[in-house]
Amino acid sequence: MAVLCREDTKRTTSILRGRTWQAHHILVLFVFVAGVARGQVRYSIPEEMTKGSVVGNIVQDLGLDAKRLKSGRARIFTEDSREYIGLNADKGTLVVKERIDREELCAQITPCSLHFQIILDNPMEFHRIDVEILDINDNAPVFNKKEIIFEISELAVPGARYSLDSAKDADVASNTLQSYTLQPNDHFTLKTITRPDNTKYAEMVLKTPLDREKNEEHKLLLTAYDGGNPQKSGTIRINVIVLDANDNAPAFTQSLYRVSVPENTSKGTIMLRVSATDADQGTNGEVMYSLSQSSDSISDLFDINADTGDIVVKGLIDFEKSKTYELNVEARDKGGLTDTSKVLIEVLDVNDNAPVISVISFSNPVPEDAAPETVIAILNVKDVDSEKNGRVKCSIVSHFPFKIKPSSSNLYSLVTDGILDREKESEYNITVTATDEGSPSLSTNKTMTLKISDVNDNAPLFPQKSYTAYIMENSSPGVSIFAVEAHDKDAGNNARVSYFLDEFSVNGVAATEYVSVSAESGVILAARSFDYEQIKEFHIRVRSQDGGSPPLSSNVSVKIVIQDLNDNSPQILYPVQTSGSLVAEMVPRTADVGYLVTKVVAVDVDSGQNAWLSYKLQKTTDRALFEVGAQNGEIRTIRQVTDKDAVKQKLTVIVEDNGQPSRSATVTLNVALADSFPEVLSEFTDFTHDKEYNDNLTFYLVLALAVVSFLFIVSIIAILSVKCYRWRRERMFNKSSGNLPVIPYYPPLYADVGGTGTLQHVYNYEVCRTTDSRKSDLKYNQPCSQSIISLDSAGTQTLTHRQMDKLILDESEKVSTFFSDYAQII
Repeated sequence: MAVLCREDTKRTTSILRGRTWQAHHILVLFVFVAGVARGQVRYSIPEEMTKGSVVGNIVQDLGLDAKRLKSGRARIFTEDSREYIGLNADKGTLVVKERIDREELCAQITPCSLHFQIILDNPMEFHRIDVEILDINDNAPVFNKKEIIFEISELAVPGARYSLDSAKDADVASNTLQSYTLQPNDHFTLKTITRPDNTKYAEMVLKTPLDREKNEEHKLLLTAYDGGNPQKSGTIRINVIVLDANDNAPAFTQSLYRVSVPENTSKGTIMLRVSATDADQGTNGEVMYSLSQSSDSISDLFDINADTGDIVVKGLIDFEKSKTYELNVEARDKGGLTDTSKVLIEVLDVNDNAPVISVISFSNPVPEDAAPETVIAILNVKDVDSEKNGRVKCSIVSHFPFKIKPSSSNLYSLVTDGILDREKESEYNITVTATDEGSPSLSTNKTMTLKISDVNDNAPLFPQKSYTAYIMENSSPGVSIFAVEAHDKDAGNNARVSYFLDEFSVNGVAATEYVSVSAESGVILAARSFDYEQIKEFHIRVRSQDGGSPPLSSNVSVKIVIQDLNDNSPQILYPVQTSGSLVAEMVPRTADVGYLVTKVVAVDVDSGQNAWLSYKLQKTTDRALFEVGAQNGEIRTIRQVTDKDAVKQKLTVIVEDNGQPSRSATVTLNVALADSFPEVLSEFTDFTHDKEYNDNLTFYLVLALAVVSFLFIVSIIAILSVKCYRWRRERMFNKSSGNLPVIPYYPPLYADVGGTGTLQHVYNYEVCRTTDSRKSDLKYNQPCSQSIISLDSAGTQTLTHRQMDKLILDESEKVSTFFSDYAQII
């Protein structure tokens, strides 16, 4: 939410406009922009302006853009249910939306203002608008009655007074009621009396005796005038009926009544009963009571029973506002004769006000070596209640080294009452309690914060004897490593601490070559970039020194630990990836679920979680066939190999560390699914024709492949020749002698590194060669403890066991050599 405020103040000239609506009635319309605070505008307008009249231009007065009103969906928010002022967003002006009657809106309250806010959205802004409604003389004085009837005895003596009804004028200031006139006035004079609240009322005083025989009735006209321009007035008819022979007026039993009433007396309480008697009989002896010549404020507080004369409490009485009240009570008989009496009301004080504490003078701070009885503060304490309700006692907490002493009437001094020590207590919150003697008593607290000034008697101390700080490797020189902070119990310059790096050697090098220390803040900054793999930690010593005279100091040891950053990628140790060879792992089609194909071995020279490695398959020919162990890198089958699976399988394994951000390395493995070498060889050569890796074969590569293929065919033919020879020999042997001993044969053993090599420990294999090297067949069976070879008796050449072993070994070496050369060529 954004609230736009403007601090500049604007002044605009009031606009006065006049229009004659009726004779002798002029409505003055004017608008006055009193002032614009930041986000606040005040206007002054007369009441009774016509609807649609312009109050002010908020675009100019608030410094807004007219387009901003529309884009911000400007609207008026008021807490009242009625909106007297409307907003013309197109013109950016405030206009009168409803008739504004100041008397209806504020009655006698001045000044009378409308308060509302203009709200804009995107961004949201609030602008407070105050519109003061100025009074115009639109109300004439009005009497509550149209006619007053007085029945006055002809025996009434000159000087008799008769109270007249007061006129009411809803306007204020000079527009309200100002004077009265009485016409004609042969027998009566008019006396205008002003009450303490500036309201006016009139009394009619008998000037000459009345004679019923001459005139038994007098018609008078009382006119009330206001002070407006043009002046307005209101009238009431006075009908004086002259009565005959009522020669006794009512008489009060006392000319003055006195009564005491506690303040806050509840409404409806009867304070006093006044009584008047009339010697006449009949209706001339019946007396009615009323309060005469009473201001509105008194009539709001007290009332009288017209029949019984009981004076009752009507409003809230407050001793602090007025201690006494004077009432004029009038007794009138039916003959029109009256008598008056006064009632003096004394308001009794109730303890309803707490004491008030005022600080006249306060010396702060006070040095800790201040002598006892040193004046710290002078307080003025008083209670607006009276007598014991206004008598006050002051006190403070006893365990503080201070006391309070009365100086004179309502004045108290706060002085020291012991030795001050800033190191033990640098600041005191002194609470002075003032309690009156009322019942129940009331009290007030006043808290003063007193600071104690210092001398340099404490050295700066570090919170700990040593610290350990951490910095990431490869951080730029100048980076903040740590901040040490020493605290000095003293104050001011005595507590101003500076920091220095002590001369210290780190691995034979000055400590300043590694770090620096800010003298002001104690921040330790790196002077160079650190490598975790070269240095893991070192120690320095920082000295703190205060600004006292002489200065005091202390030391602290800081151990700085270099934290590892993930700045090294994983390195794959196995399988080794070279540009001149192709490594293939062979998996028999009879392999069970969970068969270990190979294991990816990787390391990371970083430490901690930066060296925690995880493995996952990034890309594979068949994701449903293989999986890699996330933690150990072992590649295993996750289902049984089927005949539909392609012989060649390509797997890409990604190795990621746990750093932030993580680093990774990838390795690509070729896996052959086959039970014999020819099948592997046939599909293996297909790898060389894979378009993904061999799109740009040259003439020389084709020539090399042709030569290798030729050599491979020759080798296969030789092996097949040997196999055919052995087969014929075996048939001959079976025909000549049916039971020859079986000769065990153990082929060469191939080492299985960690169980992840390309061949198992022992295999019986058979090679079938064709003219097309790509379709030659190499089959291998499950590992066995021995192989059985049968001799062919039909052969033209007989081989010994040693010769046969040598021949097979030579052929195996040729095959191995072929695979190695073939891989290098690819």
